Amino acid sequence: MSKTSFKVVVTDYDYPDLDIERQILEEAGAEVVGAQCKSEEELIAVARDAHGLLVQYARVGARTIAELEKCLVIARYGIGVDIVDVQAATRRGILCTNVPRYCVDEVADHAVSMFLTMARRLREYDAAVRAGRWHWSASGAPIHRLRGQVAGIVGYGKIGSSIASRLKPFGLSLAVYDPYAPEERIAADGAEKVSFAELLSSADVVFIQAPLTPETHHLFDAAAFARMKKGALLVNTARGPIIDNQALYEALTSGQLSGAALDDLEEEPAKKRAWKPENPLLKLPNALVSPHSAYYSEESLAEARETAASEVARVLKGAAPENLVNPEVLQSPVLRWKATAERSA
Repeated sequence: MSKTSFKVVVTDYDYPDLDIERQILEEAGAEVVGAQCKSEEELIAVARDAHGLLVQYARVGARTIAELEKCLVIARYGIGVDIVDVQAATRRGILCTNVPRYCVDEVADHAVSMFLTMARRLREYDAAVRAGRWHWSASGAPIHRLRGQVAGIVGYGKIGSSIASRLKPFGLSLAVYDPYAPEERIAADGAEKVSFAELLSSADVVFIQAPLTPETHHLFDAAAFARMKKGALLVNTARGPIIDNQALYEALTSGQLSGAALDDLEEEPAKKRAWKPENPLLKLPNALVSPHSAYYSEESLAEARETAASEVARVLKGAAPENLVNPEVLQSPVLRWKATAERSA
């Protein structure tokens, strides 16, 4: 093990241990400190003198970044960096990284599994059988043929396109809303690029796989649900706050939507210290909710942890990270990593 000369804080984690992180980072001369921060105050207290941060769910905002005296790098365990104020980090000369190819298969599999569970009414049938009712109409009807239905996909990055490829064998038509995805790429996948309004009005099931940004926060509100086809399904394997949960509750209880499958809730329970299941959606039989687990497989967890920790180790050793999300920071006159790289040269 190298002599300890750096401090790396894991801001929060729900893994059973930090053995993977320690194995990688101790070799780079770092002490790994595990925390469970649920507020910026808690994070500042433990990370003020840290040289690197590994972030799962904790918010790393401008206030925290302003207090980081030695930080060289902030590494996210996942793809999205919406919980990190990347612009503030860039202004302070801090590198930010992510794991861009992580959990694509897992999330796409999860989204389509949720859709099939809802569309084929598997939970209802299972409950009916356990109650002694053995008949095709026992709590399952009505069920409609999937072939010929329209699937709308909001957000067409790696995961969105992987959802599309999994849906095609079922015979669904594919409509995509993503103002940043090239129409040629969407067409090459056998899908049609449409406006948001067109997608809402035509889709029998809508898959949300967009990043959480100011633009997408509450993108699905009461007005959006009113424009959707009556009886449509909604599947969200992206961030919870993209959906206005009160508006969704009203759409589900009124029959405007027949069901919703969610991998996260608007309040994002993983970011709460004492979350309680008080969201009214959890009382609805036509809502299916998983605990932000779409990304999970044993393989994806190992990949995320190894990649994020390795990025921090590279930076501490003076090497450039492989998955830099703010490349403009390399031109910053206050780039802290530059001094480390020069010492290592």
